[in-house]
Amino acid sequence: MSNEHTPLLTSGVCGLASSPAHAGAPKKEPRKLDTFFGVMVPTVLSMFSIVLFLRTGFIVGHAGLLQGLLMLVVAYTIISLTILSICAISTNGAIKGGGAYYMISRSLGPEFGGSIGLMFFLAKVCACGVYVLGLVEAILNVFDAAVLGGVRVLPQGYWYNVLYSAVVLLLCLLVCLVGAHIYARTAFVILLVVNVTLLSILISPLAVPAQDFNITHHGPGNQTRHYDVSYTGFNATTLGNNLWRGYTLDYSTNSVMSFATVFAVMFTSCTGIMAGANMSGELKTPSASIPKGTILAVVYTFIVYVVLFFLVSSTCERDLLTQDYGFFQRINVWPPFVTIGIYCGALSAAMSSMIGASRILHALAEDQLFGLPLAPAAIKSSSGNPWVAVMYTWALAQCVVFAGQLNAVAGLVTVFYLLAYAAVDLACLALEWASAPNFRPTFQLFSWHTCLLGIISCLVMMFVINPVYSSASIVVLLLLLLFLHYRSPTSSWGYISQALIFHQVRKYLLMLDVRKDHVKFWRPQVLLMVSNPRSSSQLILFVNQLKKGGLFVLGHVQLGDLDSFPSDPVQQQYNFWLSLVDKLGVKAFVDLTLSPSVRQGTQHLLRITGLGGMKPNTLVLGFYDSCTPDDYFLQDPAFCHASPGKMQEDNYNFGVDLPSLQAHFPPVRHVESPRWLSPEEYVGIVSDAIKMDKNVCLGRYLFELQGEGRDSKVDGSERTIDVWPLNLLQPSRCDRVDVCSLFLLQMACVLNMSGRWRRARMRIFLNVEAASGEQGWAVNEETFRELLRKLRIRAAITIVPWDAAVQSYCACRAAPEDGEDAAEATPPPPLSDDFLSAVNGLLMEHSSQAAVRFLYLPRPPAHYSQSQQYLSQLEAVTNRLGPTLLIHGVTPVTCTDF
Repeated sequence: MSNEHTPLLTSGVCGLASSPAHAGAPKKEPRKLDTFFGVMVPTVLSMFSIVLFLRTGFIVGHAGLLQGLLMLVVAYTIISLTILSICAISTNGAIKGGGAYYMISRSLGPEFGGSIGLMFFLAKVCACGVYVLGLVEAILNVFDAAVLGGVRVLPQGYWYNVLYSAVVLLLCLLVCLVGAHIYARTAFVILLVVNVTLLSILISPLAVPAQDFNITHHGPGNQTRHYDVSYTGFNATTLGNNLWRGYTLDYSTNSVMSFATVFAVMFTSCTGIMAGANMSGELKTPSASIPKGTILAVVYTFIVYVVLFFLVSSTCERDLLTQDYGFFQRINVWPPFVTIGIYCGALSAAMSSMIGASRILHALAEDQLFGLPLAPAAIKSSSGNPWVAVMYTWALAQCVVFAGQLNAVAGLVTVFYLLAYAAVDLACLALEWASAPNFRPTFQLFSWHTCLLGIISCLVMMFVINPVYSSASIVVLLLLLLFLHYRSPTSSWGYISQALIFHQVRKYLLMLDVRKDHVKFWRPQVLLMVSNPRSSSQLILFVNQLKKGGLFVLGHVQLGDLDSFPSDPVQQQYNFWLSLVDKLGVKAFVDLTLSPSVRQGTQHLLRITGLGGMKPNTLVLGFYDSCTPDDYFLQDPAFCHASPGKMQEDNYNFGVDLPSLQAHFPPVRHVESPRWLSPEEYVGIVSDAIKMDKNVCLGRYLFELQGEGRDSKVDGSERTIDVWPLNLLQPSRCDRVDVCSLFLLQMACVLNMSGRWRRARMRIFLNVEAASGEQGWAVNEETFRELLRKLRIRAAITIVPWDAAVQSYCACRAAPEDGEDAAEATPPPPLSDDFLSAVNGLLMEHSSQAAVRFLYLPRPPAHYSQSQQYLSQLEAVTNRLGPTLLIHGVTPVTCTDF
């Protein structure tokens, strides 16, 4: 085959092709970072950030040691479950730039990936603002009492805080504009400094004696509060006093703390687990580096936090912890150690968040999910640094610092991160539940239980922390989902929804047991054979109204023999037919086959189309006549030249644009063009379907029917549906209501229940011989009315005398048929033109104004030599009649019981 030796596709997660923006890159960007520098270092620094040095006392002081450890265990349990999902996804294929966004979007599709990616970007931006505010807080604590010439070195106040934060952000911007690899190298030095600071904190209780301090705070209304606090060194009494909770006033926000508010601040230390994943574009081997580096970083930081919690609760009184968040400087062997550690840790975390956010934004811009507003963020420097995305991030982070205080923003940051973590767990859960063969992560320490538990724990903690923020973030997420669902183009990433749908459909198809079918729940399942959609589009639209929630399949037979082709020509046509279905707005499947004859191909489709309990029970054909068909593509605006915006949408229609669609289907047949189907073959198809226990419908003049398009405003109130349920071509049997008559009534009722026909009026015509002198027809009419009442069919009944037609019929027949078997045994004489004209005149007289007519289709003749005669009779009866459906039913479809 032609595609056996084609190069392997550039794959993303799960082996899915990347977007065109990625696939069209002329060269690969350099990847310079390994596991330690690219993942572990930024992850450790992000998880230490400002919490390690500025909020450890805050957590233990307010929550106590036991609740603090509980918070730590809960937080690390949540992130550990998420890390398992990250490791599974990241080891299942090549990871490109964008980190968590790339994982989610290539797993869940553009709608979910884009919306969560934007939320994760905002979370990173807010985190950057939090770290900057924490750094400014530490700087002001150091220079609080510094006075030069009677003037404070660093004046304090809300606007001064914003000014200092802007300066720090500008410094971060300059570093990030240089490039991520420069930050990664300097981050190692920063990590060394932070670890030295940690070591100094651990040894300080052994070297620093017990001390007393006086702490002063300026409260609202120029109030001054004084606190006498103590550092006791290792002391069992101090440990006992700090075991239990003691929530009190937070001096930075002047609000009383609670479990939720303290946990929100503490969880900001856990928001850095994706710092390494966000560097995926710069990693040499992201699939190996992300799991290994992230797990090592989380284990290391957890140990450090547990040790520090025990240390501070054993050495510091509660008031010292709650009234001075920078108390580590007071009790250190050399206070500048802590100052340097705080500055380095906070600055590093801020730069890591800015770089991570810019990479997510750059990936969003390259995928073109949000259009023009984010388009500039796709611009990169010659070295591959997305400097415009960095500028976007810097500007938004500048807005965040207007909050003024770290604790005020912590809740929002935590909620955003928890939502992003829940999305990562959801992506892994969906991949696991879909059971896709290509989901084979090398990391095996996960299951759907861990994913589900991660989702639940994230959502629960979101609402525990702040129900308002949580509800608002979910609403924003849903709005983004809707926006991307209606706006985003078709992607080549693959859709997890398709895998999940396949998994569920297969399960339910197995449960759909044909042996349990009951007539009460019968619905039409239609196979519509289409030769050329240019001339059959109106028929397709009409049959779409007839399906009543059942199966609708467009079938087409291409003439040929597979031996004469190098590959199957039918497979290349599916996209064009599926695009046609999209253009027409019908809910239909497509089934194509290659066969030496149309009749044989139709037999194949009748047998093999569908699956399990969803197989066609009704065959619909266009009428076989000599009419020259119209080209529907020239009439419908959807198939005419589209606007530029519409043409842009067509570019993402799975490679089939409007000109390609028009060129694929040949022009309509002209009068002198040869017919691909003979009368004998056409009648043979009808006969084959009946033998295979399929109902048959023949549609004629349906191209005259207007208002069936998806943009039509027709409500059906001006329409009339006329039903002639008796066999008009066999008057001797016209007083019988058989299975075919009931099927015809059912189909008319189904049409009357569809959207554009719901308000249409239904009329039923009964033919009688009024001049016979007998009153049997009156009894038959009453019986028929009773039948309609039992079938819950609302219709007006009209009695139509047809004595003249019956006389013409009797004149052309020596004797009426005794039964259908006798009629099949010896070919009956042909019906006279007078009789056919009389029947046609009868129909024209009573149904000329109807929107559509339902007529009884007689069984085709057993002798193929009479096929032309059979078609001629049908053509004569329906001549100039307007939209008509000739129906022959073979299966019981009505039920009078509940």
